[in-house]
Amino acid sequence: MSKKVRIHHFKEMKQRGEKITMLTAYDYPTAKAFDAAGVDMLLVGDSLGDNMLGYDSTVPLTIDEMVPFARAVARAAERAFVVADLPFGSYEVSPEQAVESSIRMMKLSGAQAIKFEGGRRIARQVKAVTDAGIPFCGHLGFTPQSENALGGRRIQGRGEQGIQDLVDDALALQEAGAFAVVLEMVVAPAAEAVTKALDIPTIGIGAGSSTDGQVLVWLDMAGVGDWHPRFSRQFGAVGAEMTNAASGYVQAVKDVEFPAAEHTFDS
Repeated sequence: MSKKVRIHHFKEMKQRGEKITMLTAYDYPTAKAFDAAGVDMLLVGDSLGDNMLGYDSTVPLTIDEMVPFARAVARAAERAFVVADLPFGSYEVSPEQAVESSIRMMKLSGAQAIKFEGGRRIARQVKAVTDAGIPFCGHLGFTPQSENALGGRRIQGRGEQGIQDLVDDALALQEAGAFAVVLEMVVAPAAEAVTKALDIPTIGIGAGSSTDGQVLVWLDMAGVGDWHPRFSRQFGAVGAEMTNAASGYVQAVKDVEFPAAEHTFDS
């Protein structure tokens, strides 16, 4: 097994031009598979809400719901660095709330870092979290928890002012102690500008190829589900294979082909 990925490795990877890989994970076997594949970071994202629990968005998700999933991922990760999201409503009120929620998530899940959304408006929370000794990853651009305020799933960073706003937000997060920043659904020129402005790495999702790393929701990456965002690429057809396997099982049981003699204990 390769050595455990630690927080300082990400800045070193940026400095030498090595791309950082990140995937979401929500359970033990999936995290185990991605860890074995060499993924650098596993994100227990609040995307759990709409991708795994059937919510219409990430907003209803709670810390109590997230902790068991984050704990399972942390148990599986022998090499990968595990980051857990704080869900909507668990950090916005005050720096004290953000620290309390972060400590709770870290203690109960075993994750190695916390991520939540926003730039300058939550810099005080970020500073409080990092001052408490908790590694923090930022999230800018399209921020799903703020989808209603943004007017839907809208591309971010358009125009000179849009680029400058993103750069200013990213610099505020860096100054507050963030070790990395996720850029979601950001036009490529804005992502490039942010990446050049920061000493810490950027990790893109729908932000072009100039970022220091890439992240995808694993169901999009593996081809699970009927719809995938334009910025994703399916590296497999896992959803179709699952359906095929289940169909084969159903047919074998109906035809009394399973269980066969080799699957049966006679004595």
